[in-house]
Amino acid sequence: MHISEITHPNQLHGLSIRQLEDIARQIREKHLQTIAASGGHLGPGLGVVELTLALYQTLDLDRDKVIWDVGHQAYPHKMLTGRYHRFHTLRQKNGIAGYLKRCESKFDHFGAGHASTSISAALGMALARDAKGEDFKVVAIIGDGALTGGMALEAINHAGHLPHTNLMVVLNDNEMSISPNVGAISRYLNKVRLSDPIQFISDNLEEQFKHLPFFGESLTPDMERLKEGMKRLAVPKVGAVIEELGFTYFGPIDGHNLSELISTFKQAHKVPGPVFVHVATVKGKGYEVAEKDQVGYHAQNPFNLATGKPIPSSKPKPPAYSKVFGHTLTRLAENNPKIIGITAAMATGTGLDKLHAKLPKQYIDVGIAEQHAVTLAAGLACEGMRPVVAIYSTFLQRAYDQVIHDVCIQNLPVFFCMDRAGIVGADGPTHQGLYDIAYLRCIPNMVAMAPKDEAELQRMVVTGVNYTDGPIAMRYPRGNGIGVPLMEEGWEPLPIGKGEILRNGDDVLLLGYGTMVNTAMQVAEILVEHGVEATVINARFVKPLDTELILPLAQRIGKIVTLEEGCLMGGFGSAVAEALQDNNILVPVKRFGVPDKLVDHAKPDESLVDLGLTGSQIAEQVLGVFFSNKLPSVVS
Repeated sequence: MHISEITHPNQLHGLSIRQLEDIARQIREKHLQTIAASGGHLGPGLGVVELTLALYQTLDLDRDKVIWDVGHQAYPHKMLTGRYHRFHTLRQKNGIAGYLKRCESKFDHFGAGHASTSISAALGMALARDAKGEDFKVVAIIGDGALTGGMALEAINHAGHLPHTNLMVVLNDNEMSISPNVGAISRYLNKVRLSDPIQFISDNLEEQFKHLPFFGESLTPDMERLKEGMKRLAVPKVGAVIEELGFTYFGPIDGHNLSELISTFKQAHKVPGPVFVHVATVKGKGYEVAEKDQVGYHAQNPFNLATGKPIPSSKPKPPAYSKVFGHTLTRLAENNPKIIGITAAMATGTGLDKLHAKLPKQYIDVGIAEQHAVTLAAGLACEGMRPVVAIYSTFLQRAYDQVIHDVCIQNLPVFFCMDRAGIVGADGPTHQGLYDIAYLRCIPNMVAMAPKDEAELQRMVVTGVNYTDGPIAMRYPRGNGIGVPLMEEGWEPLPIGKGEILRNGDDVLLLGYGTMVNTAMQVAEILVEHGVEATVINARFVKPLDTELILPLAQRIGKIVTLEEGCLMGGFGSAVAEALQDNNILVPVKRFGVPDKLVDHAKPDESLVDLGLTGSQIAEQVLGVFFSNKLPSVVS
């Protein structure tokens, strides 16, 4: 059977091991061809091909529900659920999403882009099933990296307390999240992987008792308890912790052995109550390059499938903002042993891998545990250290209570560095960094800033590290800088709450924040062609806002435009409008940013066009709103 013939996962029922192995090969071929051509997550999906096939052969997916954690490991799932013929559109505009989406397929039972959610969601579905008197299986699949997230442990704690709720948790244990996993849970799982399987005792102990005189075919309750106690004494490392939490434990089993997987899943489905199946897999399985470099091939830009090497750019690009951040922080940390960089399992993505390589004692990876990362930083700050928490904008949302409760209320000098702020592109709604301006500027004691380019980012890193009056945050975008020279000297901090004038004009005031400052300059150049002269301000800070600079200009010029790459509700433009209103400066304000809608996956440039946020689009709207009488011909 060719995988293109599979439009429903139930078509896997009854297929032989050889047929399943052939489908596994086809899945990997399609997976590799697609990612090589357009980029995307590579290693996670390759590692769960056999797991997916074996599990789906043992389920009725017209009824049963499988909840995938994160979602980028579910590419085989997408191919087996009617999306094979469109899989080449993965992560492209109007194409298949890189994560699970309930609106994309009836088999995507729960959307997920952030880790550690699957067990909670699956347990909720299982409890709803029981409350309605329905009968179907619910399976949560979670990676060992996601198991470091506190939410997953909270869900395990709850599920283990419900002995009559049927739920299966499948642990995809590949020893990785993006980078190698850290912490006691990872160390424990590594011991389990290297231990003798528990299967010998669980399969054979009862048989040994039956052959003893006087016991016969059945065991008394006392002997049953003795058998269970001996299991734990004999192999305390293998599943004992999970079983003590209330689960029946299976494993670890070979995640690439279809026969063993199918047999184990069939057996596990028969066990009442919460069940935990521990599956050992290899991230990047089947593609040697990815197996050898599991960090680098977690996700890839387009690459040569034969060599595994990235396809070179047609022209040199400026350095990525994350690399500039990592380089600058490392240089500062070399001269300041109090600086501690903190990541939540995203060392490479945030640029903190540079700090780790150069100054490992000044680097902490907490695993996928953003809440812990923030409160850990608060504790470090209490003792006079300079904690720098580098977390993607979308992931800092997960630690919002800790930002407020543990950092801001106590006014502790923690430096938050929010990578991937703004439009992020192909990862879609779960990863867009659109809300941090709004969710941080409303918190007392917080200072919030954003650089206009990669050189100003360096100045802001210096500013954040040197600021000791309380918490401070910096947002910066995904991708490359705009090509300005980086600083080799002049590493002095910026004055807090002070913007700068980049261009003078008397007709309209353009206020840009972060990435949109460059766009504001483009708008000003277009407006000149229509006889309109603009003043352009690089705000630098959304909190405190530079009202000493902005308010007099606003009152004199009388026409205000704000530009931001974030949500309009509560964002930078709102801050400007509030300041004008509070100071009784009643002038018209036109805000440009992201409206109250989700931004789907597409290339960032495509999303900006859809949102009307390119320089030419904004210029046309500014002319239409403020200068239609002067220039009627430009308004359609």
